[in-house]
Amino acid sequence: MADPVTHKLATNGAEIQYDIRGPLTAAGAADGERVLVLIGSPMSADGFATLSSHFTDRTVVTYDPRGVGRSVRTGGTVESTPEEHADDVRQVIEALGAGPVDLFASSGGAVNALALVARHPELVHTLVAHEPPTVRVLPDREAALAVCADLHETYQREGMGPAMAKFIAVTGRKGPFQENWRDEPVPSPADFGLPTEDDGSRDDPLLGQNLRTCTGYRPDFAALGAASTHIVLAAGEESEGELAARAAAEIAARLGSAPVIFPSHHGGFLGGEFGQQGAPEEFAGALRKVLDTHR
Repeated sequence: MADPVTHKLATNGAEIQYDIRGPLTAAGAADGERVLVLIGSPMSADGFATLSSHFTDRTVVTYDPRGVGRSVRTGGTVESTPEEHADDVRQVIEALGAGPVDLFASSGGAVNALALVARHPELVHTLVAHEPPTVRVLPDREAALAVCADLHETYQREGMGPAMAKFIAVTGRKGPFQENWRDEPVPSPADFGLPTEDDGSRDDPLLGQNLRTCTGYRPDFAALGAASTHIVLAAGEESEGELAARAAAEIAARLGSAPVIFPSHHGGFLGGEFGQQGAPEEFAGALRKVLDTHR
C-alpha cells in the first residue's frame, strides 16, 4: 500500500489533519473504486493502520478527529458535539474532490457519521456504522444517560483512573442498566492497571471532550430514512448485549433493518493498535462484502 500523504485543513474551531493512501482522481480513486474513508472517535487515524492494509486496492482516507492526535482545536467549548465532528468530516470529504465516498465509522465515529449523513447524504454512498454508542435510542435510556453523566462527573471529580475504570465496566456490561445501578460495585483503577493518583488534567478526548455529547446524541431518523445513502448498522459478534451493540440494533430497527454482525468485538478491526487485538483479516472481509453489496 502507498505511504500515506498527510494534509491539513482548517475547519470551524479546529485544524484537521488527514491522510490519503493511494491516488485520487476527480471521479474517485484512480482505479475507479470509490474512496474509502475510515473514521473513529475519539480514536485517531493510527487505529486504522491494520484495517487500511487490507484495502490496498482502494484509496483509503483516515483522519484525526478534532482534539485528538495531530488535529488541534482552535476555539469553541471544552466539549465537542457530533455535529461539529460531522462538519469536520464533511469538509475533509469535500476537500478530496472525489465524489461520494464509502464510509466505515467506528464507535463515536459512527455517531458522527450518522450526523453527517443526516445533513449531507450526497457525500456518502454507503455508510457502515459500527457500534455507535448513542444511548438515547435504548429502552433503558434514562438509566444509561445517568450512568454516562456519572462517568463524566467522576472524571471531573477524581481524574482519569477512576473514571476510565467505570467506563471499561460500563461499556463491557451485558444487558440493560437498571434503576438501582448506583448500588452496583464500583471497579478500582488498579483492577485495570490504571493510575490511582489524579494528575489534575481534565482534557482527555474521551472522558472530557466527547463522552456526554456522543452518548447523548439523538439520531435524526426522518433524515436518515430519506437519505440516498445506503446505511448499514453493524455490531461485533462478541459484543452482543453491550451498550454500543444494543444501540446499533435499535437504530437499525428504526431504519427498518437489522445490524450486520461482524467478527470479533467493538475494536474487531484492530491488529495490535493500542495493545488491542481483534480479528482484522476477517473483519476486513466482512466490511468488503457489505461494501460490494452496495456498489
